Amino acid sequence: MNPTAITSRETWNTALAQLPLAHVLQTWEWGQFKSRHGWTPSYLLWNDNSPHKDAGLPKAAALVLRRRLGRLPLCVLYVPKGPAMDYADAPLVGKVMGDLERFAHQSRAIFIKIDPDLPPPFSLQGRREWIESTEQIQFRNTMEIDLRQSEDQLLAAMHHKTRYNIRLAQKRGVTVRPGALSDLELLYAMYNETARRDQFIIRPLDYYRDAWGSFIEAGLAQPLIAEFENTPIAALILFRFAGRAYYFYGMSRDLHRNLMAPHLLQWEAMRCARAQGCAVYDLWGAPDTLDESDPMWGVYRFKQGFGGQFVQRIGAWDYPTSRPLYWLYTTAMPHVLNLMRHRHWQARGKLQEA
Repeated sequence: MNPTAITSRETWNTALAQLPLAHVLQTWEWGQFKSRHGWTPSYLLWNDNSPHKDAGLPKAAALVLRRRLGRLPLCVLYVPKGPAMDYADAPLVGKVMGDLERFAHQSRAIFIKIDPDLPPPFSLQGRREWIESTEQIQFRNTMEIDLRQSEDQLLAAMHHKTRYNIRLAQKRGVTVRPGALSDLELLYAMYNETARRDQFIIRPLDYYRDAWGSFIEAGLAQPLIAEFENTPIAALILFRFAGRAYYFYGMSRDLHRNLMAPHLLQWEAMRCARAQGCAVYDLWGAPDTLDESDPMWGVYRFKQGFGGQFVQRIGAWDYPTSRPLYWLYTTAMPHVLNLMRHRHWQARGKLQEA
């Protein structure tokens, strides 16, 4: 059972959707989106080639993203939220991980990183060369809501203050409508306003027009826009794949923040995801540890209010093909870059003083 490189969207997404731990960041669309922003995707699929009844069925899949390091004949590899497979099948895990190790060597990669949605105590420490990464690309942990409950059960599982805020938004006249491609600039304007208020960095419009637009066009994302008196005041973008919905992007204006539009938006997102057959709503992101000192504690409490359950993951793991190069890339180079930035800003300060 050797991996096959897939070149068809339909073949890839259909096979991926059948596998345990399938994730929207392993879809054809995510690989194509990243290909327009500096990465080269490879879609590797392992099919069952044994003579029994499961012959030909997909057993594992890995979207491998490759990024070259400038003009050097080297690269780094990343399997976002993958590979997807049954991690209780030890022979399968051994085969797939071994093939990824060989792929990393053949690609002249410094390392390959994976971060499947696996809960502890599973780890890759049994495979001698894999090490727990110090760099998490995605959130390690998340909050999830089981959408297989009725709407009454979902509301009953919420904190009473959250239910109150949802009803307050409805009572005061906030409405929620589905968004479309024509709303992308509006969504970005609200996202930019949110970033300025909450002090986080975002990318230019073209990046999000591509990211959001390509998934909307593929039927894998749905914007929801909250309005008051026909004025947009908040929004979110609901991603979905293989029975799971994801809350990746949320945005709100300073205008009418007292109307609690984000609370109503989350409720409508849950209803929308249920209507589309999703069993799980992944609220995307939670503290590393449940401690009030964690910077994400406020976000955790907001999501907990909707009945979100804290879910731990094993996080990212790296396979270095060369320990010295891996150390240079992950330890020495960041220190050098930080020192260069520090000296640059010191020099600018001296110039301004002069």
